Amino acid sequence: MAASLTINGKTHQLDLPDDVPLLWVLRDAVGLTGTKFGCGVAACGACTVHIDGAAVRSCQVALGDVWGDVTTIEGVGTPDNLAVIQQAWVVHQVAQCGYCQSGQIMQAAALLSETPDPSDDEIDEAMAGNLCRCGTYPRIRAAIRSAADKMKEA
Repeated sequence: MAASLTINGKTHQLDLPDDVPLLWVLRDAVGLTGTKFGCGVAACGACTVHIDGAAVRSCQVALGDVWGDVTTIEGVGTPDNLAVIQQAWVVHQVAQCGYCQSGQIMQAAALLSETPDPSDDEIDEAMAGNLCRCGTYPRIRAAIRSAADKMKEA
């Protein structure tokens, strides 16, 4: 099946079955490997991307069900121009092993776009579906609070 998909602002023509999970479209067909496979059942959040700004688990969205533009971690910032949330991640030294971090950042970015000044409870609720084996949850919360404060200044 032929599909047209806009990923990080670039249109891709894909000749794939409609039931292929978006995760594998991104990683295997398009070559964007920042989105990680974690569990395959939407329980860990490692594969989180945005579709029209909403955080979704790409392992559970079929290519034929994608309803809008897709943004991956590669579309959030660049090594030379990190997004505010990515800068906060660096400042607070959130990543340890780093495997879950692209999903964590994508979930946090969606939270901040919907709730610019989240409470700790709102952060915890929004991030609850993103697991970190290293246990950097206090740093994640601190980075989100820091990014929210910096975004208010802009």
